Amino acid sequence: MRSITISFPIDVVESMKKIARLKGLSGYKILLKSYISAGLCRDEYRYSGILTALLIEALKKHGVPDTVIQQATRDVIESAM
Repeated sequence: MRSITISFPIDVVESMKKIARLKGLSGYKILLKSYISAGLCRDEYRYSGILTALLIEALKKHGVPDTVIQQATRDVIESAM
């Protein structure tokens, strides 16, 4: 873990404290971590597909056969499971 410092407006911190209590969390920092984690997961999923598509197009441009690209894609999916 690494500690960081972020400044938020007071009203935002107060809102996070209220929401954290309503959600049964022990503090607003836990709520903030969950918001960041959820947003990060969403963006990683969204952008990983874009990067994969760009990589496939670049491989095709460099003459890599479709069969090789398809097999490599299957290999990556299998190794991720």
